[in-house]
Amino acid sequence: MSISSLQIALADFARRRDWEQFHTPKNLAMALAGEAGELAAEFQWLTPEQSQAVMEDPAKAEAVRQEMADVFSYLLRLATVLDVDLEQALKDKIDLNDTRYPVDRAYGTATKYTDLDR
Repeated sequence: MSISSLQIALADFARRRDWEQFHTPKNLAMALAGEAGELAAEFQWLTPEQSQAVMEDPAKAEAVRQEMADVFSYLLRLATVLDVDLEQALKDKIDLNDTRYPVDRAYGTATKYTDLDR
């Protein structure tokens, strides 16, 4: 499925339940943040090695997939409600980050772009 077809499916899901009234930008942003927290909780207290192997445990893998789906669904709903073209927004962000993080200065470092020249 494409992003737009997923957005249509989610909008239809909400419409059929009369949930559009609750899908304000504020509520969707808060739900998105909450679901991102639930995704983070799946990794809380894991060692880096355990977090790398989380998808090897079927139960943990399913929990991670479910939380990722929740995050994605709320992001898609928020984009629909705000009429944001997520594909274009991401392309624009990639282009911006390409200028912020030139390979010759950002290669192999996690330094924020504002501190790359320091």
